[in-house]
Amino acid sequence: MKTQDGAESQSGAESQDGVTAREQAGEDVSGGRRRRRIRIATGVSAGVLAGGLVVGGVLTLQPSGRPAAPPPAAGAAAARAAVTKGIPAAPPELAALIGERESHLRRHPRDAAAWAVLGTAYVEQGRRAADPGNYPKAERALHTSLRVRARGNAAALDGLAALANARRDFRAARKWGEAALKADSERWTTYPLLIEAYTGLGDLKAAQRTLDRLRELRSGPAVKARAATLYWDLGWREDAAAQLSDAAAAAGSAAERAAWLERAGQMAWERGEREAALRHFQEALRTDPDQRVAQAGQGKALAALGRTSEALTAYRAALAKRPAPEHALELGELYESLGLDQAARIHYDLLRERVRAAAAGGADEELVLGVFEADHGDARAAVRRLRAEWRRQPSVAVADALGWALHRAGEHKEARKFAVRVTDRQKGIGVRSALYAYHRGMIERALGHEGAARRHLQEALRLNPWFSPLHAPRARTALRELGEPPVEPLPRGVRAPE
Repeated sequence: MKTQDGAESQSGAESQDGVTAREQAGEDVSGGRRRRRIRIATGVSAGVLAGGLVVGGVLTLQPSGRPAAPPPAAGAAAARAAVTKGIPAAPPELAALIGERESHLRRHPRDAAAWAVLGTAYVEQGRRAADPGNYPKAERALHTSLRVRARGNAAALDGLAALANARRDFRAARKWGEAALKADSERWTTYPLLIEAYTGLGDLKAAQRTLDRLRELRSGPAVKARAATLYWDLGWREDAAAQLSDAAAAAGSAAERAAWLERAGQMAWERGEREAALRHFQEALRTDPDQRVAQAGQGKALAALGRTSEALTAYRAALAKRPAPEHALELGELYESLGLDQAARIHYDLLRERVRAAAAGGADEELVLGVFEADHGDARAAVRRLRAEWRRQPSVAVADALGWALHRAGEHKEARKFAVRVTDRQKGIGVRSALYAYHRGMIERALGHEGAARRHLQEALRLNPWFSPLHAPRARTALRELGEPPVEPLPRGVRAPE
């Protein structure tokens, strides 16, 4: 039976959102009915809803032009369990889930819950592949879910918060996350999204309060991993490492465990533990071969260990599957440190291309572009970009990048204000980062504050002697040029010990 808008009427066995219990369990409810073959190209509409709303959908086509075989139900069920809880899912399982939900929505286009799951799966697929082309599809699916059922649709609001975080639009993520809590204050999956949004806006106090509430509602690996990230931002390094170790040990899937191992590798790297970082990255990649962020981390650690050829191979393999602009910048700087300027320029061009692709998908990559411009392009253009970014979302990372860009543009006094804000716990946040300490040291050197410059450059190299293939050698050169601190004369009447 058809309704006036062309949708199939719901049977009494279906839930309020149009999903039967068997469909929720991932079972095929078509029985012996033969599925219609639907020839549909990428970008063609997946369904027409009340009011004539057309929503873009995608089916994977085989070379023959026929739709690919239906993905395994088990993979779809695993990915659905993951994305609805904000847990990393494996790419093959995500593809299975997306195909299954698209097929279901062609038969039940008024299923708000299915639209929310589909949109959230698109977000995760885009994030894992660094493919912002998924984000407009996610946005259409999630808004369709809200159009079908606006009241109490916390799942769709969660999805929109996740999408905004993936796009680095933290104000929008805060808005959608807070709306989701109004719809359902006990929905624990909203709280990690809000913690990420508050952190992106530089509001670590709000992030702490939100974490406290999350831990009242829920425990488990995903909560521990989110706590670890915030603890690290707050300077609680040992607590952060312990939380991530527990999260990885208790993870429920290979993709989840690999994600927490990758984060553990990043934290080991920040501590200057290059061998431990490499072990974490390698284990993450063995656990989930699609963990390309870990593969890029592997390249970084291998370069620090002097295994340059292996490092280049790892970076290139990661970028081939996940062309993230920040990793293109890292590889470009590695090539530049080796004197291979043409190869470096190729990857700097890739960075610019990926930033343009991100903008087309509604994502904000101004931070990485500003960092690149400050060191390799137009420093004044970097200042303009990063000032605008600071007004939008004044995070720790943006403060550091803006301070460095101001320094590179010759505005050392203003640059120091941002550097102090980032690195001084008494006057700001006090993040322990080799790169941030290096930036502050070089700014102070330009101002003639030799004692402070020496102290912060030493701190950078103490935290991580290999923090950058370009900047770590420059920090050592600057320290040599500064020389040893002058010997201060003893006060009158005080004799030196013999």
